[in-house]
Amino acid sequence: MVAVILGSGIVFLDGTVVNVALETIGRDLPSSLVGRLEGLTYVNSGYLAVLAALLILAGALSDFYGRRRIFRVGLIGFGASSAACGLAPTMELLIAARLVQGAFGALLVPGSLSIITATFAGEERGRAIGLWAAATSAETIVGPIVGGFMVQSISWRAAFLINLPLVLAALYATSAGVDESRDEHATGDFDWLGAAVIAVGVGGLAFGATRGQERAWQDPIAFVALGLGFLATISVPWLMAVRPHPLVPLGLFRSRNFTVVNLSTFVIYGALYVTLTFQGLFMQGTLGYTPTGAGLMGLPAGVLLILLSTRVGRLAARIGPRLFLTVGPSLMAAGLLWFARIPSTSDPWLLDLADAGTFLPSPGVLVDVLPAFLIFGVGVAMLVAPLTTALMGSVPVRNAGLGSAINNAISRVGSPLVSAVLFIAITATFYPALAAMVPGLDVNAPGLRDAVQPLTRPPSFIDPAVTAAAREASTDAFHLAMLVAALLCATGAAVNGMGIRNQPLLASGGTSTPAG
Repeated sequence: MVAVILGSGIVFLDGTVVNVALETIGRDLPSSLVGRLEGLTYVNSGYLAVLAALLILAGALSDFYGRRRIFRVGLIGFGASSAACGLAPTMELLIAARLVQGAFGALLVPGSLSIITATFAGEERGRAIGLWAAATSAETIVGPIVGGFMVQSISWRAAFLINLPLVLAALYATSAGVDESRDEHATGDFDWLGAAVIAVGVGGLAFGATRGQERAWQDPIAFVALGLGFLATISVPWLMAVRPHPLVPLGLFRSRNFTVVNLSTFVIYGALYVTLTFQGLFMQGTLGYTPTGAGLMGLPAGVLLILLSTRVGRLAARIGPRLFLTVGPSLMAAGLLWFARIPSTSDPWLLDLADAGTFLPSPGVLVDVLPAFLIFGVGVAMLVAPLTTALMGSVPVRNAGLGSAINNAISRVGSPLVSAVLFIAITATFYPALAAMVPGLDVNAPGLRDAVQPLTRPPSFIDPAVTAAAREASTDAFHLAMLVAALLCATGAAVNGMGIRNQPLLASGGTSTPAG
């Protein structure tokens, strides 16, 4: 457990820690080939796109060549590339090291769950998955806090170099406590062609959606990436059907639970991504929360996830995951509907550590924001471990790495796609509403759209009437985002409620025939 928690945790931790360091990186590193903004985009979204693109390949490699072996390769490569990131003298070298880091990180995420599945069985597997979910969630929560401290107190380079002692500890734990396991039924050559096509499909969709949103859909590269990703993705089923030893056996999707879990993952994690993205923007840019205050508002939901995941995972393994996978997303939808009622006049919790007198919750916090986070957090806590338990119980142990990788890839593709579509809808709603509130305002005027954007605070030189109208229009746009996210969560709850079959986990591991 120490090995898999540290191994997968550094991948999640790295994403949150580096986000805090991006602004400082942009100021400190010289760049000759790419602009500052473009370079930071590649540092962040390039890492995530490579990670998503190679997940399914990594899961298949773990099953084919040995989970312990591939996990160790991932740890060593991630540690070496983290050192290269921390020592990079230019933006271009940092980008190259980040892409390599994403590639090795892909070996760790599905590998951790496949090792758990091959090691534990029955109720103990559910408990182990719950512990894994709680621990990785804790690492994700503390990431921005640790990252902010290191960037301010040491250097942005520490955000990468902190991975080295964690990698060493994970390598020791892997050597001491992880037995080798693999798919003993694997025959023939590894399907490298299928791996390449799937990587283009997943990576193209993930990168295209992320870049398109970051560039306000004004960049042709985003559309090219989406087009290539779409063509590669629709060709995968045909390719897997004709390959003698396909990377992804289509028989996996004959499992009802496997198909249903992946479908609900697409819509629910899409909603989760939308929520996390737009809540922070709305609270700071529209309601006026400080970054620290906005971060603290999400802390109770993270604590609930940490405290409840192990217990919920064990119960899901004992009584079946269907109840949790129906109630959890339903509660998430209820929390999002609560967010959708927050008015533009909601008072922020203006946290100022230098003045203890401002450390007081306002009515807006107690009535508007905190209840929404608590309801949503309970729903997430009821979802994560049971969804993973249902997923890993729906595939044979020999395909554990591949099954985990497919689900991870779907969540990482679904999230930016849903977010990108919703961003377009919000933008299309925001500017007409702004024009209606301020008669005579030309929302297409040069520079206006750069200065006045949805969910963000306009600069001080903008007319106060436009600023007030932008606050109201941003609130309406945020409500739209939360309503759509709530609909997605409710859809996921309905899919799980009608589609999931509770199936007992055999004491020896693996899956049994669905019990209905």
